[in-house]
Amino acid sequence: MEKLEVRMQKRLERVGEVCSQYGLDRRGNDSLHRPNSWEFLINKQYRLVWCNVFKAASTSWMYNFNLMAGYKPQFLKKSKEVPLVLARKKYPRPSESELLTSVNDSVSFLIVRHPFERLLSAYRDKMQNALPNSFHHKLGNIIIQKYRTNKFSRVPRWPTFPEFVNYLIDQIHNHRELDMHWTPITNFCTPCQVRFNVIAKFETLEEDQRYIIEKANIGHVVSPQWKNSGKGKKSTVALLEEFYAELSDKQVRELYEFFKYDFELFGYSVKEFYRNSSEKPSTSTPTTKPVTPLKPHSPE
Repeated sequence: MEKLEVRMQKRLERVGEVCSQYGLDRRGNDSLHRPNSWEFLINKQYRLVWCNVFKAASTSWMYNFNLMAGYKPQFLKKSKEVPLVLARKKYPRPSESELLTSVNDSVSFLIVRHPFERLLSAYRDKMQNALPNSFHHKLGNIIIQKYRTNKFSRVPRWPTFPEFVNYLIDQIHNHRELDMHWTPITNFCTPCQVRFNVIAKFETLEEDQRYIIEKANIGHVVSPQWKNSGKGKKSTVALLEEFYAELSDKQVRELYEFFKYDFELFGYSVKEFYRNSSEKPSTSTPTTKPVTPLKPHSPE
C-alpha cells in the first residue's frame, strides 16, 4: 500500500499541475470548466464515487457497483438487462451539488487509459463489432457512405480505421456533440473540477484495483475484475501499431490535439505514433473547443 500511495500521489500532483497550467481548474460555463456529473455513480453506503469512463474497465466496475447495490452475482449473470440500466435503478444520475458534496467524504476514483488505445478499443467494439441495426451499426454505414473513396465497395462491411478517424476529425472541427465512447476523459469526467483522490490506470489496473478496494474497505463485497477485455484473438494493445500505421501524420496530429489534455494530465506519450520521427507534438494549448458528450441513443 505504501508504494501505491506514492504512485497515486504522483498522479494526483501531475493532474493538479496540468489543470493549473491550462486554467482548467477555474470555474466557467463550458464543458471543461464546470463539473460534469452525468456519468458518476455514488455509492453512499460504502462512500465510493466513480466516474464511468467507457472503454476503461467500465464493464468491470459497473459489475462491482451493481454488487454493492445489492444485486446477486447469479442474477447479474442471468439478467438480460444492460448492466448500466440496472445500475441506474440504484444510482440515479447525481446533481452537480450532490456530486461535489459526496466527493468530500468518499473515496473518489477515475480509471484512465492511453487516449489512442481507448479510441481504438471503442472503434473495434462499436464499429467493427457493432450489433446489427444498432445506433453504431447505422452510424458505421453513414461513415462508409461519406468517407469511402470507392463508393461501390462494401469491403469491409464496417468503416476502416482511417475512415472512422476522418469522420471523428470532421465532428471535432464542426464542434458537434461526440459519442461518449470517444469523448476525452478531461471533458467527460472533468478531473480538474472534481477532486478525485485516486487515479487508476488501465496499464496498472490489477494493482490499482486492489488499492481502491482496500482504501474503500469493500473487499468483503467485491474483488478485482477484468471483464470484457476485448473481442477477437488479439488485444487492443497488440493491434495499436498495426491500426495507427494506417493513419497519416496529419491524422495522428489532429487526434493528438483533440486528446491533448488527456495525454498531459495522465502522463501519456504520442511520439511513437508518428511515422516521421522528426514530427513533434504541439506544445500549445489545444485548438479544439470544449465538447459535450452525446447522450446514448440506446443502452447498447
